Amino acid sequence: MIRHPVLDQLAASGVKMGLERVASFLAHLGEPHLAYPVIHVAGTNGKGSTCMMLTSALMAAGYRVGTNLSPHLEQVNERVRIDAAPIDDVTMGTAIEAMDRHRADWARAIGLTEAPLTYFEFLTVLALRHFAERKVDVAVIETGMGGRLDATNVVKPVVTVITTVGLDHQDVLGTTLTEIASEKAGIMKKGVPTVIGLLPPEARDVVEARARMLGCELWRPGPQLRKEYRRGKWSFATPDGTVSEVDLPLQGEHMGHNAQVAVGALHMLRRLGFHLPPDAIHGGLEAVDIAGRLEELAPGLIVDGAHNVDGAKALAAWLAKRERPGRRILLLGMGAERDPVPVAQLLEPHVDEIVTTRCAHPKAADAMELAIRLQNHLDVDLAAGRDIDHDLPEVYAEADETIVAGSLYLAGAARSLVRDGAIEGIVAGQGAGEE
Repeated sequence: MIRHPVLDQLAASGVKMGLERVASFLAHLGEPHLAYPVIHVAGTNGKGSTCMMLTSALMAAGYRVGTNLSPHLEQVNERVRIDAAPIDDVTMGTAIEAMDRHRADWARAIGLTEAPLTYFEFLTVLALRHFAERKVDVAVIETGMGGRLDATNVVKPVVTVITTVGLDHQDVLGTTLTEIASEKAGIMKKGVPTVIGLLPPEARDVVEARARMLGCELWRPGPQLRKEYRRGKWSFATPDGTVSEVDLPLQGEHMGHNAQVAVGALHMLRRLGFHLPPDAIHGGLEAVDIAGRLEELAPGLIVDGAHNVDGAKALAAWLAKRERPGRRILLLGMGAERDPVPVAQLLEPHVDEIVTTRCAHPKAADAMELAIRLQNHLDVDLAAGRDIDHDLPEVYAEADETIVAGSLYLAGAARSLVRDGAIEGIVAGQGAGEE
């Protein structure tokens, strides 16, 4: 499902942080979010990949898993998954319409003429209720932004996860790593064990202090989580055991970090009584599939959702280790609210040219404006494109290797173009398997 009138209307409401609206609406619905155990995942980067690793391993162990992700790449259905599969259009449409009726009933019940929900809040409640209706055994819930005031923070998790902390959404979450870490640590609950990834020292200090205050057992890389990469395979160790020689299908060293966090969370779940034998965790990690992360859609065409400095660092590290086949062009499209300069500067040593572009998302920066913002900050060839539909076929025909990055929505648009056969020389769907 690409669009729905109800969601189009809600999209205009913008971002409103806070839990009161979602908590009130869920109470009106009978608190469906309390019907199943939850793993709650926050972080600047790596949330989606970690969520899908957790989902895949839990599925391999025989659990029915609900997964709530954001944002989506191509279709809103991707945000609401049962056993990794996005819900179908008919089910999604029915759920949206039912939720809209419930929203109107709730508004009348609390004495309002309009129900004050945002797009993200509406979809969060829809997912939480859908999981209860489908009687999932466990749910993996990804935060949208931050954690403390994120709409998903109404859940009562059995394990919380913080993958990374970096400078992103500073207009909402704070201007320092300490402030941002405090927001993300807001998902931690009294006595609930927490697993964290590689955090900057000042961010780690914040999380450790909150863990002590709340009495949360805390596992982090070094003391409790260890990993090794040898001969193309990853091995992981926690206080609860090991998972050895995993052939992780997701590329990039940062995916090894995400897998380390996922293994830690899975071992925490095992301590809580979940049946998660080593072979299920091993098999689940090897079977994980998530689109838009260093994904090769076709020969010489790679998309990555890197949209901030930390994401650009991970992409740059991967490109630095990859042999350059010839002329490599970066198609860069970003949100208008983001600073493109540090992202482009991290990537420019690894490409021969940057072409700015945009997707159809309403918050996407205009390609010409993006080029103007970059023109005095780069030493690499720079050209202003038009839009991804026009620019991707042209760049792919010219380049020996094309990298599409800067936005998950841009990555989704590139996937759609390839699947729909819009690029000459690429068979429709080649390299762009369904999720």
